[in-house]
Amino acid sequence: MRFLVALTVCFLAFATTARAQDFDRGYAAYKAGNFAVALAEWYPLAKHGYASAQIALAVMYRNGEGVPQDFAEAARWHRRAALQGHSNAQTNLAWMYFYGDGVAQDFLAAHMWFNIAAANGEPGAAVFRDMAARQLTRAYVAEAQRRARVCMASHYAKCG
Repeated sequence: MRFLVALTVCFLAFATTARAQDFDRGYAAYKAGNFAVALAEWYPLAKHGYASAQIALAVMYRNGEGVPQDFAEAARWHRRAALQGHSNAQTNLAWMYFYGDGVAQDFLAAHMWFNIAAANGEPGAAVFRDMAARQLTRAYVAEAQRRARVCMASHYAKCG
């Protein structure tokens, strides 16, 4: 459910461009349950770096909608959008680390991505970060914070 909410939030964020129009056609198809058309619209956009399409594909893989359910593939698409600074993708990737969905469970990585998403204004990310912090020692929280600073200072080039 939280991934569907996250997907809806990301849909509200794009500009009216040709890419957004293609994305909108995919979204209309997705809402109508026509996942094949959504995939056909979104995949080329995602491959070319359009973060909203990357998140949409991640959700499709997470839920097994029009594609085989594949948490690892979902995590890869979320990561690609997260590395572009997309706070919604950063939150979704953090959840995948928190639960170990498609990636090894890693509370330090979850804390780092929640922290980055919170710094980028993602609603709720600070609360989720604190949830992840309860799973870590103080030293690991400090390390997660350090990694978040390095990641953001490098403009997502050094996010480990």
